Amino acid sequence: MFKNVLVGVEGGPHGRDALALASRLVQEGGKLTLVNVFSGSTRPIDAVTPGMVAEDRARARAVLERELEGAPAGSQVLDVDAMTAGEGLHLAAERLEADLLVVGSSRRGPFKRVLLGDDTRASLNGAPCAVAVAPSGYSEKAGPFATIGVAYDGSPESETALAAARELAARTHAEIRALQVVSVSYYEYMGMMAPSGGGIDELVKAADGQMKSLPGVQGRAEYGLAGEELAVFSGEVDLLVIGSRNYGPLRRLMVGSTSNHLQRHARGPLLILPRGAAHATPSGDAEAASAQAPVSA
Repeated sequence: MFKNVLVGVEGGPHGRDALALASRLVQEGGKLTLVNVFSGSTRPIDAVTPGMVAEDRARARAVLERELEGAPAGSQVLDVDAMTAGEGLHLAAERLEADLLVVGSSRRGPFKRVLLGDDTRASLNGAPCAVAVAPSGYSEKAGPFATIGVAYDGSPESETALAAARELAARTHAEIRALQVVSVSYYEYMGMMAPSGGGIDELVKAADGQMKSLPGVQGRAEYGLAGEELAVFSGEVDLLVIGSRNYGPLRRLMVGSTSNHLQRHARGPLLILPRGAAHATPSGDAEAASAQAPVSA
């Protein structure tokens, strides 16, 4: 499905978690590039100190060479000089016209939920392509996808997510599960007004019937808050696929409230697809990336 995948690595376990997930998302024969971001020339003291930027780049290259040992054959490496990890990963994705960027979570929180640091969050918002997040410890237990979950509500974005799930599931004969969360407005949730369109039970029953009619999918509907219910659902599947409804400038991926909640609270791997298509069209100034050309293994 994904032909050109970038993986953010930092020399620690979170980068290896990302690499493990990327290895399962890249299609056979696709390109996998490991990226390490360093901030040599963007730090004034380093930029004016002779040899400091070269040393920073050498450290980045050393990290990449170590991580390359555990990557699939044919993987490439790329170091990027940028102010932040998020900026550097975006520049690399633009330069290489990637269709997927994979990052690892910064740490694990209560109830085995994913907690993202500032760098990881920055990698998601504004990305020029689809983004996947690997939970902490994923590399230790990763295996072929047996179940793939989809956040579905009949919208074009959820149809994109379902189509992507079908494509991924076909590779490993995985089971597809879909969940529609029937939510109500704040005032309805607080009991200040009657639910529109009938009672909650009727709304959920109707949605559940529609979900069960999806071909080749184990679908169901539940009542609740979308972010919370989907976070729980993510713990039942090997990968949760969701579509983003928001576009930022130049068609960049901008996560909405549900996606934002999931990137902080998902209990398993998460794949966020840009609005309109499973593969976003990269955009931006490729010359802005001050990175070297990728190096093959």
